Amino acid sequence: MSTTPAHWPGWGKLPRDARDTLFQLAVIGWTVLPHLGHLAWWCGAITMLVLFWRGWLAVTGGALPGRWPVITLLFIATGLTVWTERTLLGKDAGVTMLVVLMSLKTLELRARRDALVVFFLGFFLVLTHCLYSQSLLTALWMGLCTWGLLSAQVLASMPVGRPPLRRAGAVAARSALLGLPLMVLLFVLFPRLGPLWGLPQDGLGRTGLSGTLRMGGVAEIANDDSIAFRVRFNGAPPRPETLYFRGPVLTQFDGIEWRQRRPAAEARLAAELRTFGPGFGYELALEPNRLPLLPMLEATPDLPGAAPRLPGWTLALNDELQWSTDRLVTERLQWRATAWTGFALGPFAQLPRPDEHLHLPSGSNPRAQAWARALRNQPALAHAEPAALAQAVLAHIREAGFGYTLAPGTYGRDGVDEFWFERREGFCEHFAASFVVMMRAMGVPARIVTGYQGAEAPDADGWMIVRQSHAHAWAEYWQAGKGWRRTDPTAAVAPERVQRSLPLAPRAGFVRGALNSMSPALAEQLRRAWELLDNRWNQWVMNYSRSRQFDLLEALGFTAPSVEDLAKTLIGALSLLSLAGAGWAWWDRHRQDPWLRLRQRIIVALTALGIDARPHHPPLGLAAAVRQALGPSGETLAQCLEALDRCRHGRGDRRLPGPAWRRGFEREVRRLRRHGGAHSG
Repeated sequence: MSTTPAHWPGWGKLPRDARDTLFQLAVIGWTVLPHLGHLAWWCGAITMLVLFWRGWLAVTGGALPGRWPVITLLFIATGLTVWTERTLLGKDAGVTMLVVLMSLKTLELRARRDALVVFFLGFFLVLTHCLYSQSLLTALWMGLCTWGLLSAQVLASMPVGRPPLRRAGAVAARSALLGLPLMVLLFVLFPRLGPLWGLPQDGLGRTGLSGTLRMGGVAEIANDDSIAFRVRFNGAPPRPETLYFRGPVLTQFDGIEWRQRRPAAEARLAAELRTFGPGFGYELALEPNRLPLLPMLEATPDLPGAAPRLPGWTLALNDELQWSTDRLVTERLQWRATAWTGFALGPFAQLPRPDEHLHLPSGSNPRAQAWARALRNQPALAHAEPAALAQAVLAHIREAGFGYTLAPGTYGRDGVDEFWFERREGFCEHFAASFVVMMRAMGVPARIVTGYQGAEAPDADGWMIVRQSHAHAWAEYWQAGKGWRRTDPTAAVAPERVQRSLPLAPRAGFVRGALNSMSPALAEQLRRAWELLDNRWNQWVMNYSRSRQFDLLEALGFTAPSVEDLAKTLIGALSLLSLAGAGWAWWDRHRQDPWLRLRQRIIVALTALGIDARPHHPPLGLAAAVRQALGPSGETLAQCLEALDRCRHGRGDRRLPGPAWRRGFEREVRRLRRHGGAHSG
């Protein structure tokens, strides 16, 4: 009957079974931990309670529960899974059941076979982390989980004694390192059938921009400090104030929300674009945004050598200068293109369907519309061109004491009236929306453009990071003969936002806030260092595709490489690796203890003489066997074996016997064989 200890006996005083079980439970808990943020709360609660229960039984030496309590918990977990996930199939339901099954299996750890089942379930559970994230941090976590499971498996394979955890961990690490060349080889040469992981769930996080806009919407996005994309230029980058990355263009306005215009019945027109000045070649690595468009630098034309190319994707440039895709972007994409920051966007002669760019809902923002009409009726502006009207609106923004803030508060139905005449405090979308309403009220076609403006300084690899906090909204108005003209009303009140790419700082989290309070420079250096590593992981691992495999084959001398060439290269490399492994195994076999090799040769020689020599016999035992089998004729050979025993077990450095001993032993064996060995004795 087991007794419960009054206090923790200490790790070193635990029985080996209890110690190994606690280590295995800790590894399982570490493996399950990242899933707790994705699964239902009850799954984490049941898992932690079961693991704690099993650990308590291991420490106290209590008996494991019977079959029925485990079956009851399984039925409860199954019912809860159906209740929360509405199915037993699919990703979340499958991972939930896997976590529950592995935790319940720990209540049946009675034999080594049960431990092996837990190990294999654990390795499979490690793979499921890729269903939710493939970041560098996830990869490091998975590597640590794999090492822990291997260490627990090594402990289970050491049935004798009390091997320290350090030794099991070292054996597991060596085993993993031995498999590393094979893993790298398969990663580099195994044919890709699509993206590396190809999971639509890759983009199920924060989505950034959308196809609609309400006052305060961009401010919410700008509080997100996550990375939207990275951009790298072939040479010197353009000036910060020209870094506008175009997203959704919003034309329709119902008084509260701005939306993209509906496609016309006829095919969308191509962009009428004129470029001037130098072009800037760039490379853009986009994070998943779940939008059917690419945030390209303005202006990227649809010209050979300038337009983006993505194998397997259909891209199109429409008349709003948007690069659209044939499906939502739910994976990381990377492409090269060329943009001209000096450009003019048409149509230039006549604007098709101008009413949709002039529409203002009846009764919406009446004070703002009246103010705009009064401005237009001023004698100096009565016959002015749209550019002069735009400058008049911007001058009012600069002179009327407007403020730029990330926390503008909630606006009502007539948000432009409230912003323009009362609060005079807002974010970029407040300025852009108000500007567009004023221009439309004065009879000038105008629209809102959302996207990103600016970028951080290049990192060590030349990549400039564009965060969600760089999300921005600006305006465009149309003027005959000049087309659509960009105007950024935010620059009128916060020029540093555009000219130096300095967005307002979002709210910092607990850890980052603590680091900022101690050393803001250190916090920024740590963040940039980590993001540099994460980007290299994305570039070298996550973005390693079939095209890069073919580039590797071309570097190896293949012309027009194909999947067949890739498979042949893989088979050849695996064959060479197998030969190398066989050679290493042969070498490892022959680098055993030289005493053991010498003993084996002695056993073979004595057996050939008809002597009953066994591998477990020590040299003195072999000498006795020689005297018994050969009598006086074997005395010299027996003395050789006794000398070997003194060399092996006597004082001194216990080196192998020298060449003289070997020659004497072999000479005596040959003499006895000529006389028939033990058969003549």
